[in-house]
Amino acid sequence: MNRDIVLVQRPGPTASVVVRNARLLDPAAGIDRTGDLVVRDGRIGGDPKGLPEIDGDGLVVVPGFVDPHVHLRTPGREDTEDIGSGSRAAAAGGYVAIAAMPNTDPPVDDAQDLVRLRELAADEAVIGVGFICAITKGQRGSELTEAAELAELGAVALSDDGHPVGNAAVFRRALQYQHLAHLPLTLHEEDVDLSAGGAMHEGAVSARLGVGGIPAVSESVAVARDVALAGYEGARIHICHVSALETVEEVRLGKARGIHVTAEVTPHHLLLIDEDCEDLDPATRKMNPPLRGTNDRDALLAALVDGTLDCIATDHAPHGASEKELPFEEAPFGVTGLETAFASLYTYLVVPGKLPLEVLVQRMSADAARVLDLPVPTLADGAPANLTVLDLGATWVVGADGFQSKSRNSAFLGARLTGRVQLTIAGGQLAWQR
Repeated sequence: MNRDIVLVQRPGPTASVVVRNARLLDPAAGIDRTGDLVVRDGRIGGDPKGLPEIDGDGLVVVPGFVDPHVHLRTPGREDTEDIGSGSRAAAAGGYVAIAAMPNTDPPVDDAQDLVRLRELAADEAVIGVGFICAITKGQRGSELTEAAELAELGAVALSDDGHPVGNAAVFRRALQYQHLAHLPLTLHEEDVDLSAGGAMHEGAVSARLGVGGIPAVSESVAVARDVALAGYEGARIHICHVSALETVEEVRLGKARGIHVTAEVTPHHLLLIDEDCEDLDPATRKMNPPLRGTNDRDALLAALVDGTLDCIATDHAPHGASEKELPFEEAPFGVTGLETAFASLYTYLVVPGKLPLEVLVQRMSADAARVLDLPVPTLADGAPANLTVLDLGATWVVGADGFQSKSRNSAFLGARLTGRVQLTIAGGQLAWQR
């Protein structure tokens, strides 16, 4: 079900514009044609007379992207990101809605935290922002948060992201409580005993570099447990940042058994592998789960195409430069991704013919919205304007013009990419224009 009240955006003037003679592509709505797109007073359609015009020759208009997994670092680490900067980074990447994870300092685990964040977003956010609250208090894995109250106040989901819910009995109670709160559980999957001491994928590369390894099985065994418990309780789960072939198989098996499990994959896991970590640059190559092997990457792409992996999420994780200048094993996990997601995937997957543009757009927009029951962006007449205008011929170097994000720890820093966002309208308001 769509919960229309959950996203928060600062108020502003409504957008009115005509994009002339562009390709209009909305796979979920069955739209793929060349023509004019009219936005009047923040809604799609209407009389184009008197509106400012954009020459859309060579441009593609698509439903705006949705990211169910970002880190806005508020509260506690506003030096690396805040709601304003994170939402601007998202808008620059073509996003019209994002969902922020609760592993902040302190974690977002009670009503007061959620209300305060929504108030901040109402002042700062240039696109729709939803907030995910913790499954357990303090994300300590022992005592459940007041999920029903948080749902009533507008939480979009529950997650202990950054930590698994290691205690199976606690996790089972969270699944049971879901039938009252009706909030999806979005899960960081990791057996911390198996991954302890690791900083990159366990394999030949980690052995050669002398870096502690994180085995793929540390992810897949956690997923197997949670899929089984979700099936037993008739509950619903969403698997974060899938990285391993074995995890894909667990998700596929769960879906085949009729269990309500969805899953996401990040651009960096779709495009990079552990061999890309040879320079041991933690700013661009250290993330959790880590970059894995070629077979894993190929399995992720195949699963994205066939729908086993439902959507693309960035896991946008900003960090300060000084943190990422530490030695590889000491530096924090995480890379940014909002400003590069579309262009990196378009450059390395769509242009070479490995992924149809239509599939990429659907996985970044409608399918990403559905995993958290968020409103689905569409180009259909009468809908609120939530769209992005893409120039697929534009080339640019990541970081050359700076970032809207406060942080620079991009996995694609310095890469020359093709395809760039020219305009984003979110919630009927102009959110970004190049």
